[in-house]
Amino acid sequence: MTTSPPPAITATGLRRSFGDHVVLDGIDLNVPKGTVFALLGANGAGKTTTVKILSTLIRADGGSARIAGHDLVAEPDAVRAAIGVTGQFSAVDNLLTGQENLILMADLHHLGRAAGRRRATELLEQFDLAEAGGKAVSTYSGGMRRRLDLAMTLVGSPQVIFLDEPTTGLDPRSRRGMWQIVRDLVAGGVTILLTTQYLEEADELADRIAVLDHGKIVALGTADELKRRISGGHVLLRFAELCDLETAARAVGQVSRDSDALALRVPHDGSLRSLKALINRLDENAVAVDSLSVHTPDLDDVFLALTGNPKNEKVTT
Repeated sequence: MTTSPPPAITATGLRRSFGDHVVLDGIDLNVPKGTVFALLGANGAGKTTTVKILSTLIRADGGSARIAGHDLVAEPDAVRAAIGVTGQFSAVDNLLTGQENLILMADLHHLGRAAGRRRATELLEQFDLAEAGGKAVSTYSGGMRRRLDLAMTLVGSPQVIFLDEPTTGLDPRSRRGMWQIVRDLVAGGVTILLTTQYLEEADELADRIAVLDHGKIVALGTADELKRRISGGHVLLRFAELCDLETAARAVGQVSRDSDALALRVPHDGSLRSLKALINRLDENAVAVDSLSVHTPDLDDVFLALTGNPKNEKVTT
C-alpha cells in the first residue's frame, strides 16, 4: 500500500499579535509538494507576518507548523536548511557584482570555493544574468535585481521557497519573466508559497489561493473555485433573428434580454455542467445561436467581495 508524501507546508491555528493589534487570528494551511500556494490580501492582512513565522524569522503566539517535514519550533535549523526566502525588498549588495553576491551566498552555505563558483555560474545562466554577472549590481535594472535576489535564494537548493510580493515595482515584462521562473522552479519539484497583491499574478501562478483578510482566511480554493463563489457569471447569447431570441428565451427561462441587440444574458455559475445543460436546451429547441460567450467573475470581484478595509489604512506587518 502506497502512502502520499507529506505536504511541504502545514500550519494549524497560527496566531500573532503586536501589542493589542491581532495580525493573525488562527490560520490553517496545507500546501502539497511541488505546487504554488498564493496568499492574497491587502496591506495589513497578515501575509508578510505569515511568511516571517513560517521562515523562523519571528515566533507565533500560538498554533503549530511543519515545513518540509520539520517542526517549526522543535527543529528550526532543519527548517532553515530546507527553505529559501525572497522578501519584498531586494537583499542584494549594490557594491558587489552579481557573481560576487552569489559566491558570498555560497560561502554562507559552506559550499566550498570551487563548488560555490560553479553554483554561481549555473544560476547566472539560469536567470539570464551571465553577461551582467561581472557588473556591479548598482547598474542592474529592477527586474535584474529581483532575478538575482531569487537566484541567491536558490544557492542552497531549497525544497520550499517563500516569495513575499516578489514582483512589486516591476514592469509588466519583468513581472512575466519572474512568473516563468516560478513555473520552472515548480516543474523541478520546488514548493512555493507566494504572497501578492496582484490578482493577475495569483490567477496565473497559483494552484490554490487563500484570501487573507484581517488575519483570517476568508476563502480557500483554486482560482476557478473562488470565482464561482461570486455572483455575476453569465452566458451571453447573440442571435441573427428575433424569432430565435424568442425561442431561446422560452427554452432557457430566467434571462435578461436586449431585444435591440438580439442578445440574451443567462445566469451561469461557471461550471462545465451548467454550460452543457444550457447548450442541450438550445439544441433540443433547435435554436440557431449566432454567438455564445461565457463571462465569469474574475479575482478582482472575489477580492472586493471577500475583503474590506473601511479605513483604507496601510499597515505593514
